[in-house]
Order: sequence, then structure tokens, then C-alpha cells
Amino acid sequence: MSEVALGNWVTHGGQVGEEAASTCVRAALDAGINFFDTADIYEIGAAESILGKILEGVPRHSYVLATKLFWPMSNEVNDRGLSRKHIMESIDKSLARLRTDYVDLYQAHRYDSNVPLLETLRAFDDVVRSGKALYIGVSEWTADQIKRALEIADDMRFDRLVTNQPQYSMLWRVPEADIMPLCRKEQVGQIVWSPLAMGVLTGKYEPGKPPPQGSRGAYGQGVRRDYLERRTLEAVQQLKPLARDAGLSMAQFAIAWVLQNDNVSAAIIGATRPEQVVDNVGASGIRLDREVMERIDDILAGCVLTDPSLTGK
Repeated sequence: MSEVALGNWVTHGGQVGEEAASTCVRAALDAGINFFDTADIYEIGAAESILGKILEGVPRHSYVLATKLFWPMSNEVNDRGLSRKHIMESIDKSLARLRTDYVDLYQAHRYDSNVPLLETLRAFDDVVRSGKALYIGVSEWTADQIKRALEIADDMRFDRLVTNQPQYSMLWRVPEADIMPLCRKEQVGQIVWSPLAMGVLTGKYEPGKPPPQGSRGAYGQGVRRDYLERRTLEAVQQLKPLARDAGLSMAQFAIAWVLQNDNVSAAIIGATRPEQVVDNVGASGIRLDREVMERIDDILAGCVLTDPSLTGK
């Protein structure tokens, strides 16, 4: 699969209309992206439906499709979580919205402490055995939760988790402490979201100025408040000469930094315009010099978030 994936959190069915979404997906396909990530909770099913409609007619073998479940889809008590009932019902609903017979990757969007992990893993294994998903993964699970899931899978001979989807960027390095060492050892790849720190690492949010029109910050959703603190925005502006010297846009620079990590399988981007997709894809295959990596750390010292207790998407 491509190192750069296109996701549709906030965008499809929300920040952009269906026509703009279609333009971005087509641009992604033309640029070599063959990996698309979504979730049932994104716009309460609308994001899956829009993506499914856009991809209809594209040869199914030519792209990799991932979706997720966990968050409440309605007020019904059973329409949430990782119970066997919800997993079995949700995969069918997602497949219908996505207009496909199977997803390549089915992911637990969060850990469910109200359901026995064995029940969840047995249901996921049955989804794989039924052919409705080829692989299973998780998103924003702790290292201990991932480790326990792998142990149960090995004991019960279930399909193992093959991916974890954490937030990860120059500014958010929480997974580096214990998640990535465990996953590297267990051959679980990271499919990271928000490699641009919700757009902040593009440098478009400037200290003392309102968010650019049309940005996630202006839209009022999808940007952490601590990313918009003055010291962080000032530090990000200092990265611009490094990106320029490397011959990269700021977005390419940030994505290349993420892909430099050998446990990262792919970086998920979001886009509202096709030119953003084309630009972001330019990060694939780029290697940053060690001196540049060290300079990034120096500039961002004091701005990087590493606390595992912080929550993600």
C-alpha cells in the first residue's frame, strides 16, 4: 500500500461537499495513493457513504480500504462499543455504506473496557474468517492493551492485530515511549493520523493572526488548542527555512519526518483541495539528514507533547 493514505475525518460530509471530496479522491488515485481510511462515526456514516460512492467503479483490487468502529452511532445502548453484537452488525452496515464486499482493514477505534477482550477478539476473528475483512487493527490503544490482545490471539489462534493507528507528528510523540517499541518487536505497523498536527505544521497558522479562511481552525473543529499556543506557532515558523533548504513544502517536510520512523507503515492525510493531496504525496520516499532531524528537535524543544495520558481523536 502507499506510504501516504487519504483519510476523511472532518472532511467528507463535513468540511467539504461531495463534489470536492470526489475531486480529492480522484487526485489521490492519480497521484499513486491506493490506501483510504475512514470510520463509521465520521459524520455518523456519511463519510463512509461518500467514499463508497466515489470509489464505486474503481477496480477493488487496486486500492486498500480501512474503516473503524467503536463510538456510539445512535442513542441505542447496543449501537456502540466492541461487543460481539455491535461488531457483527457494524461491519455489515459499513460494507453497505462503502459499497463493497469486504474491507482490507477493520479497526477498533478505541479500547472497550466494558467488554471482555476475548469477546472482542473472537468477533474480529470471525469477521476475518467470514471474508468481510482481511486484517484487523486498533486505534489509540495503549501498549498494555495491544500486548494483551496479541497474547490472547496467540493463545486462541486468532488472527493477530497487524496495525495500530495513533496520532503521531513532530509535535505529538506519545507513541514513541512504549507503543512503538512493542509494535516494532511484534511486527505491528503504525498507520498514523494527523502527521501535520491538524494542519499546524504546514505553517499556515501564524502567531497573533486569525486562522486562515477555510482551514480546520476556522471551521472550528479538528485542531488541538495546545497546538495553537503562541510558542508552538512561533517554533513552527522557524521550521520553514529547514523545509525550504530541503526543497520541500512544509507539509512534505512534516510527513517525511513521520515516515522516517521505521515502525510507521503509512501516514494518513486529510485534504479539502486536490492540490493538497498532490503536494502531500511528494513526501513519499524522502529521507531527511540526521542533522536536520536534530535541528527539528532543537527548534521544537518545549513544544512536543509526550504524555501518554493525553487523549487523541
